[in-house]
Amino acid sequence: MQGYRVLWVPGCDHAGIATQTVVEKKLLREKGKRRQDFTREEFLQEVWKWKNEKGDEIYQQLRMLGSSLDWSRACFTMDPGFSRAVTAAFVRLCDSGLVYRSEALVNWSCALQSTISDIEVDSVEVPGPTALSVPGYENKVEFGSMLTFAYPVEDHNSEVGVSTTRPETMLGDVAVAVHPDDPRYQALHGKHCRHPFTNRLLPIITDPVVDMKLGTGAVKVTPAHDHTDFLLSLRHSLPRISVIGEDGTMMPSCGQWLEGVKRFDARQMIVDALVEKKLFRGKQDHAMAVPVCSRSGDIIEPLLKKQWFVRCDTMAKKAVQAVEDGHLEIIPQHFTKTWRNWMSNISDWCISRQLWWGHQIPAYQVQLTGSSSSAEEKWVWGLSADEARRRAAVKYGVKPEEITLRQDPDVLDTWFSSGLFPFAMLGWPEQTSDLQHFYPNSILETGSDLIFFWVARMVMLGTELTGQLPFKQVLFHSLVRDKYGRKMSKSLGNVIDPLDFIHGVSLQRLQEKVKEGNLDPREHLVALEAQRKDFPKGIPQCGTDALRLALCSHKIQGEDISLSVSEVLNCRHFCNKMWQTLRFTLGVLENSPAPMGTPEEMVTEGSMERWICSRLYSTILQCEQALEVYEVHAATFAMYSFWVHSLCDVYIEYAKPVLLKQDKGTVVQTDPAHSDITKTVLFHCVSLSLALLSPFMPFITEELWQRLQPFRSDPGTQTSLCLQPYPRSSQLVHWHFPEVEKNFLFVQEVVRVTRSLRAQCGLTKEKPDLWVECSPSQARILTDFGSAVLTLGRISNFHISCPDGADLPSTQSIPPPKGSLIGVVDHTCRLHLPPQSGVILDQQLLQLSQRRSKLTPKLEQLLDRLRSSDYQTKVPDHIQQQTAKKVLALQQELKTIEDQMKVLEKI
Repeated sequence: MQGYRVLWVPGCDHAGIATQTVVEKKLLREKGKRRQDFTREEFLQEVWKWKNEKGDEIYQQLRMLGSSLDWSRACFTMDPGFSRAVTAAFVRLCDSGLVYRSEALVNWSCALQSTISDIEVDSVEVPGPTALSVPGYENKVEFGSMLTFAYPVEDHNSEVGVSTTRPETMLGDVAVAVHPDDPRYQALHGKHCRHPFTNRLLPIITDPVVDMKLGTGAVKVTPAHDHTDFLLSLRHSLPRISVIGEDGTMMPSCGQWLEGVKRFDARQMIVDALVEKKLFRGKQDHAMAVPVCSRSGDIIEPLLKKQWFVRCDTMAKKAVQAVEDGHLEIIPQHFTKTWRNWMSNISDWCISRQLWWGHQIPAYQVQLTGSSSSAEEKWVWGLSADEARRRAAVKYGVKPEEITLRQDPDVLDTWFSSGLFPFAMLGWPEQTSDLQHFYPNSILETGSDLIFFWVARMVMLGTELTGQLPFKQVLFHSLVRDKYGRKMSKSLGNVIDPLDFIHGVSLQRLQEKVKEGNLDPREHLVALEAQRKDFPKGIPQCGTDALRLALCSHKIQGEDISLSVSEVLNCRHFCNKMWQTLRFTLGVLENSPAPMGTPEEMVTEGSMERWICSRLYSTILQCEQALEVYEVHAATFAMYSFWVHSLCDVYIEYAKPVLLKQDKGTVVQTDPAHSDITKTVLFHCVSLSLALLSPFMPFITEELWQRLQPFRSDPGTQTSLCLQPYPRSSQLVHWHFPEVEKNFLFVQEVVRVTRSLRAQCGLTKEKPDLWVECSPSQARILTDFGSAVLTLGRISNFHISCPDGADLPSTQSIPPPKGSLIGVVDHTCRLHLPPQSGVILDQQLLQLSQRRSKLTPKLEQLLDRLRSSDYQTKVPDHIQQQTAKKVLALQQELKTIEDQMKVLEKI
């Protein structure tokens, strides 16, 4: 609509861990089989079957939401073309040395049987002993305790007490570490401890990393199950002994008494054994952070494994520099600090995942025919097995037929392939025309929770593999939460399908969806109860446009969005108002003799026509300014306010007597010239407002806009609203009357006070006379907008009086009747309405009393300020003048209130 060439490509990733987990649960529930009961190929067939059944749900949601996507380009990360891009990216990064294989500690989820990345680990703070649910355990497991036990010192009549939160790993201890400056252990430097269960000798080493103030000041060193200990083992050349397996049970190296026991069950068994050997020294509360898998809820187990890693430090520095140099803009700006801090402390990225669903890593272990087995692994990589074989032949100086290859069974982290999306979707690594025309992208709009998962990876991989940033701007939107501010979660039962808002859904169907899911029995009951509480009657049908408007009404760059059904229903009511507006407009346009012309051709005559046109100009300008800085909520508010409060509440109400003779119920021209002008203005205001709202509410605006087409000067050439030029303020400068807008604010306040006086008198259909005391400038404004004051205020006539003697020729200076009800517009304007039968005295007196109670402390506060000893000397002159005006205005209004109350008390 603004003339730009735009491409928005629909895409979905394969969600490796999540998808495989769902399919595994489905197969176990329906067939009683586990993944290991299938071959890899058989299991992948089941995943593809599930994907083909469920995979279109997101696309269906996007279609129903009216997303303007190029569906012919839809891509999936497991599509053949995209998979080739993933392979090419891995190979190129290996060739450049940015991908390497190493043995290191990884974040292992025993429940998922896979590695997960650092940013998929949630840190759950516990203040002290806290019981947490752990998958695979019937009872909750306690965390938040520090246990102390003793290691006997060999050939020395002493012991070393060590403190730990994880006694189950003590079978893997290889040393005891103390701080070199800790005086308590100076005599033990270089000594050894004897392990009570394995009989191993554990050296007592010194390292400044040890915190002397924590626990006993001595720590057990378990390099195979603790990240800090692993680094310490590298510095001191310590062995690494694994004692917990991938399934979360104790390994054979722990001895028969522990082999096969679950890790947290083994914890208590080891404590009991230490007590029996009289080596247990106590337990105390300890605040700590528990690492939890964000996908499974499992407690992360650090395990020592050989995996593929991406070196991130150099790429991360480039990403930080791109933001600091202004080549990449992050919106809102406060995320820039988050970006810099995380990128500056980034770790290498483990991209191996022990799954079957995903892109199998294109790396191959090499076995040479006739060679003796070697502890050193030999690896090559390639775009295909044949290329890998050729590479291996060159690397090891043998013939291709002397090589046996075994492809790594692991798959790549889903975020690796998702990180290639900006250019892989356009055909990379081929230099396609799409890649040349549409890369780099202009803007990425995404959730703030993906800043590290996705955005950082796209920036690093895009810059490294294409030499360019993948986009110029990143706009982070807020998260959509439930009405209580909670993150939507299936286990809480508060996840809302947008289609349910659009079409409506019964409580019964909502509960059926929960039952069809993969929640465990406890979560299942919680979710069902939450739905019964939050949606007792289900969700009413609201439509796409109402949902879009509700979402766009929130500040997307601020706090998270708490979405409620009532909020979307309010937006549905706005849709109804739009329909009512168009019905009225079409009704008055039926007998129009000539087409409406264009906005540029329209000349505004009459104060109300100038006002509504200027209001529309200002609204368009506000939208332009708001959208320029991605303040979508500000644009939405401006459009909503114009339609409801300016167009409907004011202009259409004003125009009804001009266009309709309501008492006979038929459309009759009252003043042909004025009526034609009013029709033209109404037509263009509605038409331009629909165009303005089109990107936000595409369906209803298209429907209503099409109904206006017969009244255009060129109806045949206008095919669709979404193909029309978006309204621009630069084309409507001749509609801008800022003084008129300013003046009408005063008129609206007069109308508001008039209606309040009518309500106090209990008037409904009657149209009384009104007396206005005001300044000459205000009198001119009221005279200019006279018909609007009569119509909107529902009065038959108003009389203007200027008490200062500067009466205008056009006014009849008739003093207001004594004993009239008085309404205060401001300190120079008061309205007088003669008492009518039925005046509600108690209500009027209460309102005046409340107003007096509100103004009196304000006046006292200002007077106290004036009385202060240093006011005259320290306060600038212009501030003193402003304060004096405020005091005068408050005093005058309070006097008016007192006079009004005296009048009412006499009635």
